[in-house]
Amino acid sequence: MRGYTALPHNDTTTQNLWSAAAEFSTLFGGETVVTRDRLTQHGVSLGRLGHGRPGLMDELTEAWGWRGLAAAPDDDRIAAETPLHAVLGPLFDTLEWAVQSTLDCLTGPAQEAARRQADHLLSLVCEGTDEGAGDTLADYYERIVPGLYSFAAGEKVPLQTTRTTELLAFNPRTCDRERFAILDLFLNPETRAAARHAYDRAVQGTEMYTLDRFGAGAVPFDVVIPGRGRGTLRVGTRGLLIMTPDILAVSYKRAPTNRQELAALLEERFGPGVTLVGKAVTLISLLAREFVFVFHEGASGYVSRSRTFHRYLAEAGHPQPVHPLVRVGYSTWEALDEVNAWFRLPEPLRRPFGADELSGVGFSARMGQVRERAYVLLDELKAIRSPRELVRYLERTQTKAWSCPAQRYDQVQSILGEMAKSVAERRAAKRQLVDQAHALAQETQAAARALGEHWRDAIFEKDPTPDDWARREELVAELKAKQAQVDATWSAWRQQQAELDAFTELPEIVEAKRTRDALVFEAELTRVRLIREAILATDGLARASHRPSAWWFPLVSPQGQWFRAVHRRARYRFEPLQ
Repeated sequence: MRGYTALPHNDTTTQNLWSAAAEFSTLFGGETVVTRDRLTQHGVSLGRLGHGRPGLMDELTEAWGWRGLAAAPDDDRIAAETPLHAVLGPLFDTLEWAVQSTLDCLTGPAQEAARRQADHLLSLVCEGTDEGAGDTLADYYERIVPGLYSFAAGEKVPLQTTRTTELLAFNPRTCDRERFAILDLFLNPETRAAARHAYDRAVQGTEMYTLDRFGAGAVPFDVVIPGRGRGTLRVGTRGLLIMTPDILAVSYKRAPTNRQELAALLEERFGPGVTLVGKAVTLISLLAREFVFVFHEGASGYVSRSRTFHRYLAEAGHPQPVHPLVRVGYSTWEALDEVNAWFRLPEPLRRPFGADELSGVGFSARMGQVRERAYVLLDELKAIRSPRELVRYLERTQTKAWSCPAQRYDQVQSILGEMAKSVAERRAAKRQLVDQAHALAQETQAAARALGEHWRDAIFEKDPTPDDWARREELVAELKAKQAQVDATWSAWRQQQAELDAFTELPEIVEAKRTRDALVFEAELTRVRLIREAILATDGLARASHRPSAWWFPLVSPQGQWFRAVHRRARYRFEPLQ
């Protein structure tokens, strides 16, 4: 991959995709990855599906209706320094994909008005590129945001914007701001150990790194150096490191013990423009001292860890004066009952909703029932363990699609059942021959021992009589007879095996197996699609409701009814951060 490209997010080839600065969701879509663990929990045989159709897991685990821009592996520029010209093409194409996919979901008399709104949206995005040939992606976003807010709201929205490089600019003139106060706890020798311990305890048991995993002297902050990138700050006794792609080092005789000393040191070495950003947990700690975060329900999995971090700091005698955050709960889909709109449902939602087309009122009215049925379906599929049970379940619940395949499955199972009986009989006969051969082998060994004993007792260095020689001949003949019986028994076994192989390769048997395997694969494929659809109709729609793309509203409801209904029904609550 070179440059920038739009990728879906799945649980296989793009499992670790992180697209923070350019992601798009079509109507009803979102970044809900249907994980392999989730599929396995509900009875899916990933091995059977993967063997039957390589690459299928990409499709089955993909977050429906979502795309995110990703850079080539060797492009480590941050958004603030990404040239607009490098990303604008794929960015616009991906937005256009999301917009067109949304228009494809709309039907009825409002469709033409939706197209006009879509044209307006795309023109806003295009017009924002007219200024400044040297613009960065951050410049572009800051310029178009006011227009996009007004477009979504249907009216002029007074808006102030900023960016991380301004909000968290770190230099001798800004370092005294309250937002940077927590940095002192990690620099001051008297509080450093307590702060590090509180942070490590807060992230313990998660996928987040404790500080030792970032290297000696690491603190939970990143430093952004213009033109050099972003990296973890590590403060040692004789120097500091910034773990940018090309590691930056600053030596000193005495380590900085407070933010003022650190800010002076960084500006002296790297000049103006340095930015200090908290890692996931401490970013909230930085900004909540001066600002109030507004998060939708479910946003930021780091909040609970930040709260725990603040609690441990308080227990160590360092309480943090942070503001609570505000949670906003949207009733995005329920609010469609006030909208005069018709939807052509996307494929993953048609079966759960039992319709190809629905009005806004109908979609809203069905939401609760669809959710309940989907959870029941997931529980039922989780309890099914055998292919026969699965086929029976599909015949019962997916009658039209599975009545004929179920009958065919019964037919081939009957054929294979009779075959299995014959195979069992033949294998039993083979086992008898094996037992017989083993018994004869023991008898052969006994005959060989008797022959050897007679040789030592009557012939070797003895004066054998004619009777002794006659007896030896009898023993030799007996041994040969036993060996011949063993050979004959194994020959019979090989004959039985050849007949069994020929039997199992009979055309009607091979065809029955092929048909059975195809039907079982089809049943597993149906099961996994049912599970995927149920997850998208529950978790997927719930997450999309928490975080709807703002431009959906004027496309679906050009007169603004949907936006106003969601705004009116929104629920707000405070959530403490300590």
